Amino acid sequence: MISDIKKAIDLLNTGDVIAFPTETVYGLGADASNEQAVQKIFTTKKRPGFNPLIVHLLDLSWADTIAYVPQEALPLVNNYWPGPLTIVVPLKEGAPIAPSVTAGLSTIGLRVPRHPLCRELLKGYGKPIAAPSANASNTLSCTTAAHVRRSLGQGIYVLEDPASCECGLESTIIDFSTSIPTLLRYGALSLEAIQDYIPSIKLSTTVEKIKSPGQLKHHYAPTLPIRLNAEYPLEKEAFLNFGAPHPKETLNLSREGNLEKAGSNLFKMLHVLDDPNQFYAIAIAPIPNSGIGKAINDRLIRAATPKSLEESS
Repeated sequence: MISDIKKAIDLLNTGDVIAFPTETVYGLGADASNEQAVQKIFTTKKRPGFNPLIVHLLDLSWADTIAYVPQEALPLVNNYWPGPLTIVVPLKEGAPIAPSVTAGLSTIGLRVPRHPLCRELLKGYGKPIAAPSANASNTLSCTTAAHVRRSLGQGIYVLEDPASCECGLESTIIDFSTSIPTLLRYGALSLEAIQDYIPSIKLSTTVEKIKSPGQLKHHYAPTLPIRLNAEYPLEKEAFLNFGAPHPKETLNLSREGNLEKAGSNLFKMLHVLDDPNQFYAIAIAPIPNSGIGKAINDRLIRAATPKSLEESS
């Protein structure tokens, strides 16, 4: 494993991209200060340049060197870093961050991951790593190394963890650059947990300018069409169930009705069902819209939304 991390660091030092596990999903990383390296992320994923990246850090002291973290963010950060929390904060002038990372914005998304292998990588590299999810743009996020290779090809070096990612859903994103902290993306940290520290948090409704990943209307999509809130499958549909077993289910996100387990299983099971040789569509049972269920439903709604001309440009 030490040799694997050394190889990953060597590749980062030469301006290359690598894939690595986090507790949320696999990330596709490059040196956040190297513009040419960051551009490789966009070209590898076929990601639009207006969609900014999240920068991964070892701890809060790293954040203080590149951004202004407001006092009101500290209670949440102190409780959920390391963890699946991303904050959007003002970027410091002259910070060593490649322009493409922020897509020309004056703000930056920061996260301190808790996955042990990811933290070893950050500690060994010693610099911030910019990393969106390690998948082709708009497609299913990857929670295993095999998913990454299938989505991005065999040419990407993957720092591999034999286990799938613990949370299985991307980080929750909160914008602290506004007068009222605003939730930009539901994620593995529930809204209810956040409200314990920020009762007045605002929910983002309309998107005038993309400030963070996960705000596109069409995102996280399999190749097969999705039918939501299904009670049973139609002919040749896969049926992704939740809760009590169903005689027609193909897979079940959690037979116990556990939303955290369902979140962990979501992308993993969608990768399995996204098989046009077996199915023509994926029917998905209703998911309670509470706790982590809000993040699951957010991903499914975006996956089911047709790709607009604007978002494909």
